[in-house]
Amino acid sequence: MSNISLAENNIVHQQEIRIEVDWVFGLKVALAVSACFFFIYVNGVMLFTLRSKSTFRESSRYILFAHMLFNDSVQLLTSVLLYIFAVAYLHIVRAVCAVIVIMSSTTFYSSPLNLALMSLERYIAICFPLRHSEIVTPKRTILAICVVWFFGSINQATDVIGILITDPSFFLTSVFCTQENMLKTKWQVDMKIAITSIYFATVGVILLYTYAAIMLEARSVSSDRASATKARNTVLLHAVQLSLCLTSFLYGVIEALLARMTVSVFIHLRYLNFVVLLILPRCLSPLIYGLRDESFRPLFKYYFTCSSKKTIYLLINITHL
Repeated sequence: MSNISLAENNIVHQQEIRIEVDWVFGLKVALAVSACFFFIYVNGVMLFTLRSKSTFRESSRYILFAHMLFNDSVQLLTSVLLYIFAVAYLHIVRAVCAVIVIMSSTTFYSSPLNLALMSLERYIAICFPLRHSEIVTPKRTILAICVVWFFGSINQATDVIGILITDPSFFLTSVFCTQENMLKTKWQVDMKIAITSIYFATVGVILLYTYAAIMLEARSVSSDRASATKARNTVLLHAVQLSLCLTSFLYGVIEALLARMTVSVFIHLRYLNFVVLLILPRCLSPLIYGLRDESFRPLFKYYFTCSSKKTIYLLINITHL
């Protein structure tokens, strides 16, 4: 145990020296943090755009898109907070750490579940067009989002409640804030792996089924082939996004492997691991979904570039056509 603690202290000491004297390390941290906040700002502008028109607010498709943007923004914020704690090696009270970890874990699990909802919405729109407005209503969409957050929070909430019952003083101690440091027993780790596997497998089956159903509908003579093809491509993008979410699950595994390397190599590779597996997938969401939407894109560009009032009136008229 003493050897592990000594090794940990050596790593921490060398990291602190690099932060003080190595401007490259500081630049990399600044770039990662600024990129996170930039895309949080982009997501915020997109959310404001979605709130600016009643057609967006009343459409289940855009409600789910808004939820995805909000979910990704919260996950980016919690990820960058945990990253700042890591590079500065800050110890905080476990109660505060628990709040951050719960939000990070909940948004992580909510991401694939929301993709399943978005795919099912497109499936109903293409395969049951006459009943789409009856089945997929804004109220039912909000209810479905609440269910997503319930299932997304089950894992971490169970851990916290269990610890509160068995050892309330656990949350009063200071700790280096990571998800792993909020786990006390092996069954918690096993439960986390099981829930993650079940969620991602279920979402994968839903995406595969909706893609196949929409593809068959696109080949139908009576269907609107253009809409069906577009919906099929959207579901395919959901599958790509699910794959990116899965890469985030590998973050802890890869970091554990990297920790066996020398300190200098570990620091650089951990940074690359953080950017590629945690930040990049969340930053791609607005680019994948928002900018390809012909109704949404012009209005978003207006708000993002702060164009003139004359332009906005023209854009609103165009989107109403």
